[in-house]
Amino acid sequence: MDNQPHLLIVDDDREIRDSLSRYLTKNGYRVSAADGAIAMRRVLAAGAIDLVILDVMMPGEDGLTLCRYLRETTRLPIVMLTAVGEETDRIIGLEMGADDYIVKPFNPRELLARIRAVIRRTHSLPPEAPAPTSGVIRFAGLTLDAGRHELTGADGVVVPLSQGEFLLLTAFLDHSGRVLTRDQLLDLTRGRSAVPFDRSIDNQVSRLRRKIEPDPKTPTLIQTVWGGGYRFTAKVER
Repeated sequence: MDNQPHLLIVDDDREIRDSLSRYLTKNGYRVSAADGAIAMRRVLAAGAIDLVILDVMMPGEDGLTLCRYLRETTRLPIVMLTAVGEETDRIIGLEMGADDYIVKPFNPRELLARIRAVIRRTHSLPPEAPAPTSGVIRFAGLTLDAGRHELTGADGVVVPLSQGEFLLLTAFLDHSGRVLTRDQLLDLTRGRSAVPFDRSIDNQVSRLRRKIEPDPKTPTLIQTVWGGGYRFTAKVER
């Protein structure tokens, strides 16, 4: 029983909470439920949660506010429940770090499939190195001052990095030599684009290559692993 993933449903609609709780319990999950922000925080403080199912439209602190809070304070996977036609909410939720969303009304089987996919993906992440909040990291003649988010080339010239490029670079530095899939990179960086497609990572990798590779057309530092993802090959010194 204890090894079953523990889900938290946060929705002010009691009928949705109860029906989802019954369905997900029948499908092998432990389920807790909360009707809003206060109850959600109480459940989180009481025990380990593996994934949060979070409704957007709630009184008081809405789902987008709670999504921001969860992403700032935890690494819990989040699946958002959004209303039909509220595309802006879905985009903002993904930008804030939600892992997936589903539109109401929905088939519980589709929600179950999305929950399984998110848990499978996040559990497959390699062990996480401590986030570099300060200190200097050297690789391939380049120097990254993690505290200042500043990358300097061998010639002493600062290489400008966007926030997304910095997060992607630190993910590669923390897992040098390992193959990281696109989904893993999305989770490690939380730098999600407006739509949950892995193409956003490909574009980000291309931009980063142009800034750190000796020859971006023939990359040697960030290698593409066909069918797998990307591998960072440089030796990292901290």
